[in-house]
Amino acid sequence: QVQLAESGGGLVQPGGSLRLSCAASGGIFVLFTMGWYRQAPGKQRDVVASITARGATNYPDSVKGRFTISRDNTKKTVYLQMNNLNPEDTAVYYCYAKSGVTSNDYWGQGTQVTVSS
Repeated sequence: QVQLAESGGGLVQPGGSLRLSCAASGGIFVLFTMGWYRQAPGKQRDVVASITARGATNYPDSVKGRFTISRDNTKKTVYLQMNNLNPEDTAVYYCYAKSGVTSNDYWGQGTQVTVSS
């Protein structure tokens, strides 16, 4: 069973930075596509970054140039570096994994990010 545990959320002022971490257990991490999604109150859950098993990354325009996803396969961890945060980035951020073997999807429990002065 694959489990994902996010950490690193919190309160930050506009223009500030945060780094989220997601540690995975179970499964074959090197074969996972990993991603980060976010969900603000009353809104749908949207992807903010993804990284394939080979390291190819993708971002929506809303975060491109501000957010960076990376992975450390030796630590079975994926990171989301978020810079120049603004109040519109306030949301619960979820770690996501898709197995390259079974195509099963897995989700973390989420971590709150609040951008406010």
